[in-house]
Amino acid sequence: MDIQTVKDKKLKLTMLSAADSVKGQGVGSAYTELMRLLDRLGQDDFDISVNKGAKKCDVVHAHTIGLGSYLRLRGTRSPSVVSVHFTPDMISKSVRMPKPFMSIFLKYILRFYRSADYVHVVNPDLRKALTEEYGFSAEKIHYIPNFVAKSQFFPMTDDERAEVRKKYGIKDNDFLCFASGQTRAGKGVHDFVAVAKEMPDVKFIWAGGFSFGPAADGYNETKEMLKNLPDNVQFIGIVPRDDINGLLNAADLFFFPSYQELFPMSILEAASTNTPLLLRNLPEYQNILAGYFYSAETNEEFIEGIKKIRDDKQLYDELVKKSAEVSAQYSEERTYELWKEFYSACAGREA
Repeated sequence: MDIQTVKDKKLKLTMLSAADSVKGQGVGSAYTELMRLLDRLGQDDFDISVNKGAKKCDVVHAHTIGLGSYLRLRGTRSPSVVSVHFTPDMISKSVRMPKPFMSIFLKYILRFYRSADYVHVVNPDLRKALTEEYGFSAEKIHYIPNFVAKSQFFPMTDDERAEVRKKYGIKDNDFLCFASGQTRAGKGVHDFVAVAKEMPDVKFIWAGGFSFGPAADGYNETKEMLKNLPDNVQFIGIVPRDDINGLLNAADLFFFPSYQELFPMSILEAASTNTPLLLRNLPEYQNILAGYFYSAETNEEFIEGIKKIRDDKQLYDELVKKSAEVSAQYSEERTYELWKEFYSACAGREA
């Protein structure tokens, strides 16, 4: 991007978003974190409005793909950005709807993305997918990772941790595996329960719900599964994000067997509490998390991994350290500088 120096340093940003209208999903968490970051560190750099003023600003940034955002993008002459949190292929695997409607929806997603001047992605692998599979120009795609605020997700004291465990009926000597995410098949909820059935001496808690209702993949099967959970498993529904920090601290392990991800906020939240990570070995994690988590592919490997992490203190301590390193790598200050530089470049200014 060509950058020209101008006298006025403070940029006017317009955010287009309905991310907070659906609870318990990662796009909303990512948007919330960015807005909190810009408010905390960007007071001298940005003037920000939400869902208004798109025609008279320096940069328009769309975070969700609603029709109102699309019309505002089409109607502005200001430099525009769209954040890509999923591809049409990902949607076709995670959302159920009649084929004619799905075809229209997938075309709309691509049209929405192409209506912006620049594309923001949260995983570097997405750049390759957008260019090779969907024909986007690599020059318009910019990678900035997700992050979480240390003021929101942090290690708690032993007494605070004990209080949270007491609240959820977890004994002092119980080993607790925790996960947070939408309650749908693609997130691995069925594997989560299958593993729990084979480990009755371990406790399992899943926080999350059907954020998109019956449209979620595997909805009927998952509803049936939730009616017959083993005694060592709790599905506690959608929990306020402010409460997730306590649950992560109460956990001994963040066990997230999801089948398809880009850069889950839930993993960053867990890492910020120094909670060890047990994840499925997804290709999407290789450029962002490789070497920082215990990986597995099958339920048998997940079971073996949980046993090893529980029983091997040296391994456990190493994974705690790795989570702390993830948290440090994706820090607020580093991410803010990336956003400041990117917005400034979009507007044709120096950061």
